[in-house]
Amino acid sequence: MFKVGDHAVYPGHGVGRVAAIEIKEILGTEHTFYSLQLLETGMKIMIPKNNVASVGLRPIISKDEADKVVEILKVKEVKVDNQTWNRRYREYMEKIKTGSVFEIAEVLRDLFLLKADKELSFGERKMLDSARTLLLKELTLATSQEDLFKEEEVRLIFGV
Repeated sequence: MFKVGDHAVYPGHGVGRVAAIEIKEILGTEHTFYSLQLLETGMKIMIPKNNVASVGLRPIISKDEADKVVEILKVKEVKVDNQTWNRRYREYMEKIKTGSVFEIAEVLRDLFLLKADKELSFGERKMLDSARTLLLKELTLATSQEDLFKEEEVRLIFGV
């Protein structure tokens, strides 16, 4: 599915580059692993080739999908949940863990809009930064930076 040098997204951790495809012997059986080096932290993750689907490893989104993400970020008429911050935090964390770029975009947009209304909790501020980082790296690989930041509201969300 992936080749050495390909970029891939590991849910919850972000974009990485396939540094190697390695074969290891475990309990007498050979297993193939993708060695993924995360771009943001440099951390190295070994993912068994036959577990790629179950862990959610996926290729970088296409230009069309990146455009849909930008459209999600531009929506301003969203009703942000008035539940307690910790319940909202859990709900948003579940969305981020799915690895879906569209769900992460919703979390980023919702937290950004909520921040305009009131002070975010420490956990929500961390989550906002995390969602921003996860999305920014993938979007800049999927599209040109000029295309990405031509909209003022998107530039505001990413703080550029």
